[in-house]
Amino acid sequence: MRAEGGAGVTPLVTLRGVEKAFKSGTVALQNVDLDIRDGEFLSLLGPSGCGKSTVLRIVAGLTTISGGHVQWRGQPSLGFVFQEPTLAPWSDVFDNVWLPLRLNGVSRRDARAPVEEALANVGLTGFERAYPRELSGGMKMRVSIARALVLKPAVLLMDEPFAALDEITRAKLNDDLLSLRANLRTTIVFVTHSVYESVYLSTRICVMAPRPGRVVAEIAVDPSVVRDEEYRLGPYYADRAREASTALHAAMGASKCA
Repeated sequence: MRAEGGAGVTPLVTLRGVEKAFKSGTVALQNVDLDIRDGEFLSLLGPSGCGKSTVLRIVAGLTTISGGHVQWRGQPSLGFVFQEPTLAPWSDVFDNVWLPLRLNGVSRRDARAPVEEALANVGLTGFERAYPRELSGGMKMRVSIARALVLKPAVLLMDEPFAALDEITRAKLNDDLLSLRANLRTTIVFVTHSVYESVYLSTRICVMAPRPGRVVAEIAVDPSVVRDEEYRLGPYYADRAREASTALHAAMGASKCA
């Protein structure tokens, strides 16, 4: 189940033989091989505890590796969206989104245009002065995404950002994320344990097995297919979901034997 395309193109990020062991002795990752290609929407799909989030943190440089190597093509900028919005409750929406710019020395005056653009991109124009306590869960996540986008990153890393949301809000944010990607042409690496979310969003899915975490299957999803309600109900979506589900169950079965 190898993805098609990308032949002859140097990956944006390459992981080879990557391992991660914690001081407790737990081996989170072992022999992880992964390429991240420029412009793709890559989902890391797997059960809880398979190391998906650890891979994302390694790519982001937020944690070190115990073995193998990670190689970048150039030095692209990164944005990171965590599982929880992690907004400062004492700051309004504008100040929460301004934070990365402020840490880079950008004044409030100079930040106004990029902050307003980032908020417009996630559909939150007019909410600059609202506080997190006044927002719904979906709106808080939009603020978190705007904060990650305000520096215009080449790569957006997303760690199960919609997992805690209700199904209706989650579906709406899935659609908004696809529109955002189309407009910004950002490479996205997305962690999820939902087969259906991965097939709806992705151009490529890497399935991971736990104990220790490793990539065991790769599924291509045609990037030219329009992602809408008709897609969700069509045979191509059903076939890819079945393929991803089969790979995921096989990965979980393999982990029991490891």
